[in-house]
Amino acid sequence: MKAPPLEHLLHLLGNGDPEAIEKVFVDVAPGLRSLVRRRMSKALRSKFDSEDVVLSVWTDLLSGFREGRWTFGTAGELRAFLMTATRRRLIDRVRQHRRAIERERTLGPDKDVVGQLTSAAAGPSAVARGNELWRQLQALCPPAHRELLNLKRQGLPLAEIAARTGLHASSVRRILYDLAKRLATTQAADQAAAAPEDERCGPPLGGAIQ
Repeated sequence: MKAPPLEHLLHLLGNGDPEAIEKVFVDVAPGLRSLVRRRMSKALRSKFDSEDVVLSVWTDLLSGFREGRWTFGTAGELRAFLMTATRRRLIDRVRQHRRAIERERTLGPDKDVVGQLTSAAAGPSAVARGNELWRQLQALCPPAHRELLNLKRQGLPLAEIAARTGLHASSVRRILYDLAKRLATTQAADQAAAAPEDERCGPPLGGAIQ
């Protein structure tokens, strides 16, 4: 009996093969987005979309996959690992936005006030981290895709970004994924350069996905 395509990629994935990593992402990303969407309320969908969560998880895990940090005996083990990472990241996002949503319900739907509250609720340190992240993404982003990136920062869903830019939704997703890969590579290189030699080993599994 022929094994599912994902099964064939497990050995290559364990060796950090870049092509296998990308094929795994293409295979599992739709299911992970569906997992997130099923758990998002209407209020949360106004703050971020499933693509944000999945790309965030994948960016964090990319360096570990490239280093062959984890091995999986079956495709089921890999999917369970990624689903756990995605659920944890979604919980983090819900916690980040809970205060803003509660305050919006109290004050009403004024859009300008809502936008200000969303920024304030994150706190100074979170805002600073977010600004630094977007600065790095802007530096990595080709000029032709800057409009797309700015629309994403505004919180627009994938379909609306596609409509405004004239690109297909799958093309928008691919551009965002490529940016996430570049960012992960840059961050991994910076961390490796800054870490002492005896600390240049990857974090344990739990630390990577919390």
